[in-house]
Parts: sequence; C-alpha cells; structure tokens
Amino acid sequence: MSYVKKNLLTDEEIIYTAKIHWLIYINGLILTVIGLGFIFWIQSINFKDESLTAAFTSFGAIIVLIGALNLLGAFIKRISTELAVTSMRVIAKFGLIRRNTVELNYSKIESIEVSQSIFQRIVNSGTLVVNGTGHVGTPIPNIDEPLVFRNKVMEIIDKR
Repeated sequence: MSYVKKNLLTDEEIIYTAKIHWLIYINGLILTVIGLGFIFWIQSINFKDESLTAAFTSFGAIIVLIGALNLLGAFIKRISTELAVTSMRVIAKFGLIRRNTVELNYSKIESIEVSQSIFQRIVNSGTLVVNGTGHVGTPIPNIDEPLVFRNKVMEIIDKR
C-alpha cells in the first residue's frame, strides 16, 4: 500500500495522482548508448596491440556501467516518488529507504509555480514549486503533466 493511501485522514479522498516524467531516464540512456557505441567501434578497429583494444573496451564498459547505474537510480526515484492531490491537501513523498514528505493543507498554500524549459514544454514535463504561508517554496522536479497537477490543486482551492 502506498504512503499516500496509508496516511489519508478521515473522509479524505485522492483526487489526482502524478508521476515523475520518463525524461529522467535520458542521461542514463545516453551514457549507455555512447558506451556501447564506443565498445563496438573499438572492436571494429584492428589494433596491433591487443592490450590497447582491451583498455579501450574497458573504458567503454565503465561508461555503460555508469549509464546503467544512472538508469537504476532514475527507476528507483520514479517508483519511490508519490505525488497526490487529495480533498484536503497536497502530498509529496520522496525516497525509497530514506523518506522525505511534504504535506500542505490547502489553507496554507499561497501559490503554485510551474517552471518548464522549451524541451520540457514539448514533452509535457516540468518543476512545480508549492509556496505555503511561512514556508519556503518546495520544488517538485520532473513532474509529468505539471499544469494538470497545478490546475487540480487550484480547482480545489477555488471551491473552498
């Protein structure tokens, strides 16, 4: 059972949930492809010294390993992050082993900022900053469909 579902208050309902965008996998994918391409390119060259081929192949393997670790980290980040708009508050939970949560009641939310680069606008990703009264803005990076999340929160605030 998810953190959000376990921590719902009496008569509180989940209105909308958001996910981390797939864009977080890009760095790991690029490194992995570059490393594999480098390995295949080195294997196609006929060096007279086999130790040179082995050294360059090892370098490519290290790049692939870094890319794979980056992909694993992105996967863990994506599955361990929960973002929810409920009938009473906004909940964000980060972390698999170590947990960091942000829970803001609607009466305490002053504004929600959406920050998107041009590429993020194209793929519908972005960073939300939830500003609360007496609380420094809480950035939530790499959200899929950040404008929908913001609109859901604003709809509930307007109904109150």
